Amino acid sequence: MLERLKKLLSIFKNMHFQSLLGNAVMAGFGMITLALLYRGLSVTDLGIYIFFLAAIGLIDTLRAGFLTITFVKFYSGTEKERAEVVAGSAWVIALLITLLLVLLNIPAYFIADHVSNEGLAVFLRYFALISVITLPSFMANCVVQADKRFDRLLWLRVMTQGSFTLIVFILFILEKLSLDSVLLGYCISFFVSGILVLILKWTMIRSVVNAERPTVLELFHFGKYSMGTNIGSNLFNVTNTFIINFFIGPAALAMYNLGGKLIQLIEIPLSSFAASGMPILSLHYNRNEKEEMMYTLKKLIGMLTIALVPIVLFALIFAEPIISLIAGKGYVNNEAPNLFRMFMVIALLYPADRFFALALDVIHQPKVNFYKIIVMLIVNVIAVFIGMSIYHSIYTIAIASVFPTVIAILMTYYPLYKYAKFSFWGIFVIGYKEIVVFLKQLKRSFLTRG
Repeated sequence: MLERLKKLLSIFKNMHFQSLLGNAVMAGFGMITLALLYRGLSVTDLGIYIFFLAAIGLIDTLRAGFLTITFVKFYSGTEKERAEVVAGSAWVIALLITLLLVLLNIPAYFIADHVSNEGLAVFLRYFALISVITLPSFMANCVVQADKRFDRLLWLRVMTQGSFTLIVFILFILEKLSLDSVLLGYCISFFVSGILVLILKWTMIRSVVNAERPTVLELFHFGKYSMGTNIGSNLFNVTNTFIINFFIGPAALAMYNLGGKLIQLIEIPLSSFAASGMPILSLHYNRNEKEEMMYTLKKLIGMLTIALVPIVLFALIFAEPIISLIAGKGYVNNEAPNLFRMFMVIALLYPADRFFALALDVIHQPKVNFYKIIVMLIVNVIAVFIGMSIYHSIYTIAIASVFPTVIAILMTYYPLYKYAKFSFWGIFVIGYKEIVVFLKQLKRSFLTRG
């Protein structure tokens, strides 16, 4: 019995499990927050808030695009001295980007008074303030991920998303939930988290004195393509939000967001293994272990895609109860359940799309990802407008999203195939074999006597 308990506890030390748990906790808090907001805010206010978050996410991508993947790639597996230089140089870039946003926010703040769309007006007033408040938490996220300290990443997410959920819950109980109070709570949660990570020394802010100009430029030149990819990727996701907000309305945006937000059932394992898989892929590449890197890539894609199939089937069958549980019965008899079904089916393509993109960054081909996102954006916009001209419906926008995803997989597969020839369908053969091995290991661990 004691041996079994030790085996069970050892799972919690596995970085993949810690990453998965961190994303699961974050998604859990997110779902609770979502449920409270859908019950406490009007449909219009909710649409405004969703638009605001989408716009903030687009701006934040400037910083995340430059540094997230770049930091992990150049930091992982390096000597302590080099790691200090990389961290300090990354801080220099982060501070310069934040300063740029502050300067841009000065004229934007006054322009906001002449903007009729409320979501856009709120964004123009406060995007720099939020960028400053979230900076420590963002840098801590980069550091703990690169250090493969997913236990700390779990606590970081509890501090940020957990505190925000708590604030929304208190506002809901006190019947003080409003658009303004939610936005204030959002700022408070990141401000408190930022103070805590600085006290805990998770940000490596002191390493800024070790920054070197050549390293800053090295990170910048790699990051500019990664940034372009991230902005394009975020813009690809935000495009539909903008189209719905301005051409259909905030209420429709709330419906679309509900169906799309529940895609976190897929994003939990996907983001978890992407976060823990990136340092492993980088480590193999930096050690010239091509075969090991490619096998890890194929294993992650194959296992995740096969593991997602039962989740998708569950979502297809129980879409209405899931929507009712999260947002209430008032959202069951509209487009939300069917949108949820559509998003879940399309999400089966996400593991290949996500990990092919990560692998290209690892092998120093960020340009391909950048061009891929541009093509995806163009294809998405064309598909949406052609579809809307034929059938003006929110369903059309959801269906259109499958085309750029397929294009993305095709564009990233070819350069990876040139790097190390492999069969696309062979990925799923490896994934199936690895799942069988994993299940057998679980059986031996928990069903045999210790």
